[in-house]
Parts: sequence; structure tokens; C-alpha cells
Amino acid sequence: MAFRNKTKLYSLSLTVLLWALAITFVGAHAQDQQGPAIRVGVNLVLVDATIKTKSGQVMDDLKKEDFEVREDGAPQKIDVFSRDLLPLNVALVLDLSDSIGPFLVPLRDAAAITLGTLKPEDEVALFTFSNEAELRVPFTHDKDEIAAAINTFQARGATNINDGIFAAAKYLMTASPNGRRVIILISDDVGTDAGNQGTADIITETLAAGAALYNLKIPGHNPVGTLIYSARVPGLVNIRKVMDQSGGEIFDVKEVKDLAATFSALMQRIKTRYTLGYYTDATGELAKPHKLEVRLTPQFGTKGKKYIVLSKNGFFVQ
Repeated sequence: MAFRNKTKLYSLSLTVLLWALAITFVGAHAQDQQGPAIRVGVNLVLVDATIKTKSGQVMDDLKKEDFEVREDGAPQKIDVFSRDLLPLNVALVLDLSDSIGPFLVPLRDAAAITLGTLKPEDEVALFTFSNEAELRVPFTHDKDEIAAAINTFQARGATNINDGIFAAAKYLMTASPNGRRVIILISDDVGTDAGNQGTADIITETLAAGAALYNLKIPGHNPVGTLIYSARVPGLVNIRKVMDQSGGEIFDVKEVKDLAATFSALMQRIKTRYTLGYYTDATGELAKPHKLEVRLTPQFGTKGKKYIVLSKNGFFVQ
């Protein structure tokens, strides 16, 4: 699909992103109870962020006044601040290629345990991919349905990660869920099919959906020949680049026995990200994303030297 034909699809009013639910959120749950009420009919930008020290320790005791948000270089007034108060919408994207077969049963068990820790109002959708990407379970509050579906799958075919991520991002836009949006790629990350979408389009779709890409990397069963072939396939998605620009992270499963614990750690990280919101006057006239930057106030030192921020770096509006 040509970019100019996708502009309207990618242009996303951030009023839609936040949603009547945000009104209730600020009134009843916001940590800053003195903040102004949510205003309807204006564009509200939400950005989730994880803050780490240089040594990798998550900074989990920050307050609203510790943050600064800049849009296209200009500082913004933070009107919404929370941790895990808005609902969470998770799109699981599961690799069903040949190399994943031995891990499906432990993955089903890990999913049952991990998804069971979500709040009742949180929703999960399930995608799978091998040669093609497919939506298996639309958004549901029934987390057991996801684990049950995984139990019915058989692994076979190629590894088309590109279309798996893209399909999930597109679905997050069209389904318009009322909550924070996350894509979790569950794969050994050894692509063998570049599909129909390149890295740039996948990043654009992910940012337009307001989603962060997380990667639960599992140790697939890949012969040396498959690894060599994967290294030579042109156009495979740069997963790290998509994560960096959308504000996600990779959680590496070293051994199958660590799968449940690592999956739980990933979900806990998502649940405890800071959510910052501000009202924007930005427009979509240029049909490109507006730049976002989250940083801490000067007392915490220099970003990149004293601490690291994981957050999306842009957003689209109409």
C-alpha cells in the first residue's frame, strides 16, 4: 500500500486514543488528584514510559513533577499521570513456524499463568504467523480463551515476523480499544520470510496505533542451515528498531524452564510503566509523526548518561 494512500489510516486523532475511559480515570483514579478534569473534544496524547538507571534498574518511585514531555521540541504541561490505572490492551503475536513446535506446550502454560495476572478490564487478542499472519482470537476479557487457543496450534511453515507485527498494529488501530496498547512478539526472531511490509512501514503502523512492541524471545529449534538462510533474506524486519522507536523492550528466555518467569516479568514491566498525558494543538497537515521526547527534570542528571527512557518517539494526528 502506498504511503500516500495510508495517510488517512495512519492519521489518528488522539481524542480517540483517550477515550471516554480517561474521563473516569482522572476523576477517580489519577495519582495527581489536584489536576484538571479531562476536557472532551480536544486531542489528548498519552505516552507510556519506563525509566531505568544506567545499570538497568527500573526507577519505580517517580512523581509527575519529576517528568518533562516535549512535542516537536516544545515543553508540554502534563495533565494525566498514572501507573497501571488505564486498561491494558495486549496483542499477542505468536510464532508458529517449525522451530517453535517444542515450546508450544510450555508457552500455553506460561500464558495461562501470566495473563491471569491482568485486571478484569484488560483485554488480549491473539495473532499467529508462519507463512502468513492470522488473527485467531479478537480482543477478549477471557484470558483463559487465549491459553486454550494456543493448545490447539501446530507449528509448521516459514517465519513471517514482518506481517505478524504489522497485522497486530493494524488491528489495534481498527479495533480502537479503550486502553494502553501493547504488542508482544513471541518468537525466536529467526525470520525466513520478509512478507509484504518493511521495517519503515511497520514502525509507522505501530506508532499510528499508539502501541509499544515488546519481544518475548524464546530459544527456537533452528538448524545451522536455517540460521544461515535467515541472515541472507532481504527485507526482514529490524525488531530492535521497532522496539526502540515505539518504547518497548526485549525479554530473552534463555531456557524453556525460564519461560513462565520471563513472561511474567515482561507483563509486570508493561503493567507498571508510567502513563503521561497532555493536550496537543498539533495537526496532521504534514502527514508525518510529531516528535515526542520524555525526560526527567535536571535534578536527575543527563538523559542517556544518568538514566534511560523507554518510550515512543512520535505520534500521528488528523
